[in-house]
Amino acid sequence: MARLRSLLQHLCSMLLLLAVGSHALKFDIKAGSGNDKESRRCVRNFVSRDMLVVVTAIVDGYKGDGMQLNMHIWDATGNEYGKPKDIAGEQRIVFTALADAPFDVCFENILTGSRHVQHPYRHIELDVDIGADAKDWSAIQATEKLKPVEAELRRIEELTAEIVTEMDYLRTREQTLRDTNESTNNRVKWFGLCTTFLLVALWAWQIMYLRAYFRSKHLI
Repeated sequence: MARLRSLLQHLCSMLLLLAVGSHALKFDIKAGSGNDKESRRCVRNFVSRDMLVVVTAIVDGYKGDGMQLNMHIWDATGNEYGKPKDIAGEQRIVFTALADAPFDVCFENILTGSRHVQHPYRHIELDVDIGADAKDWSAIQATEKLKPVEAELRRIEELTAEIVTEMDYLRTREQTLRDTNESTNNRVKWFGLCTTFLLVALWAWQIMYLRAYFRSKHLI
């Protein structure tokens, strides 16, 4: 039940993201050694296989200001999509997902020690566009000579197709989890029956053994 609730929450989150569009995430990250929690920050998102993803990070500061901000993008299956170092200004990474898996966009802010830093923070504005939102619809409209309404209808059509694909994936995953639960229940049932049988057999053997022992000792 908890897993099903988690799947429903994931679907609702996906629908909400598709409905409201993409919004940049803004946060500050403190400079440190790179191994402490304060100098590292990760943002996780889920993406389907073969889906276009555009990650845009706008970072304040400049190279050589005493801080080095590194960026790393990879998914849960081990695929790496980008690892730029010492970024400043706008950094954009475009990739196509290789698996149905969550991916992480991580930043680490490291003090270089080359100069004193009065305000050891970097401000980051992160924007992650997935699927239809990642496409440049202005360029598509100009290339295919579409009207604004036609371009918007194309975008809505692709968003709808992504929702249908996501729902099919969640349905397949729910069926897999249900089959796993049923298989687990059957195994637990047979394990319980076997355990009960073994306990009864052990109880009977102990009684027979004790009776034979007491008879050999002429106690009964």
